[in-house]
Amino acid sequence: MNTEPARRRSVWPRGRSRPGVAIDLGSARTRVWTSDAGLVADAPTVSSFRDELNHPVRRGSIVDPEGVAWLLRHLLHGTGTLGARPGILVLTMPALCTAADRAAGLSAAEVLDPATVLTVDGVKAAAIGANADFSGPQLVVDFGAHLTEVALLCEGSVSAASCTAIGTSDLAGSVTTTTLVEVVLDMVSGLLRTDCGPQIVDALDTGPVLTGGGSLRPAIVYQLSKRLSCQVRPAPRPHTAAVRGAAQLVLAAHRHPSSSLRRT
Repeated sequence: MNTEPARRRSVWPRGRSRPGVAIDLGSARTRVWTSDAGLVADAPTVSSFRDELNHPVRRGSIVDPEGVAWLLRHLLHGTGTLGARPGILVLTMPALCTAADRAAGLSAAEVLDPATVLTVDGVKAAAIGANADFSGPQLVVDFGAHLTEVALLCEGSVSAASCTAIGTSDLAGSVTTTTLVEVVLDMVSGLLRTDCGPQIVDALDTGPVLTGGGSLRPAIVYQLSKRLSCQVRPAPRPHTAAVRGAAQLVLAAHRHPSSSLRRT
């Protein structure tokens, strides 16, 4: 995770912890969890900033930071689910997002005036939410609506990743489940040709973890298992695995702030 320096603009009662917030900012849907109330929002990633409906995140890239800020403020303050500024805010981002996208996400999160902002790779958060076993190399395939990611996690950190701007929302058009599976196979093959190839082989032996809404489609799960010649493991409630994992990181940061908030 990456952290931004804490910004403290208000006085908070001594001895009382500020609430923590986890946000899974997706191209199609944004999910928000708070330590006070659990999952408080699961809404389309759409804003009406400047009185115009728009999609501020497209294919994993933030194209309208002000629109994202409007959406986050609306989902939290606008619905009355957060009555105080967050202490720790964890925001998921694509593993291969650009520095500009990460900066845009951090800037948008500042609208909530958190004391500390952290970002985490969405695939890592999803693996945590899926209770993945990090004792060995772990392969995660995240089927999002507009983005599909494949990542190798070693000791809980992303060692290699690949992504394609195709997702389950494209299945209504010319893209088929077979197309989506072929895309994943190409990404896995590409990772096998990197220095992480041996770890990928080990991870395939134990079977990749599937997250994201696409993991709820039996045809995708069956075809991927058959083509990879291994058992694949769809996560429980795969569409919310990332926000659940981010929530676990919020709680861990509250318990062990000295270790959880260091820069990585």
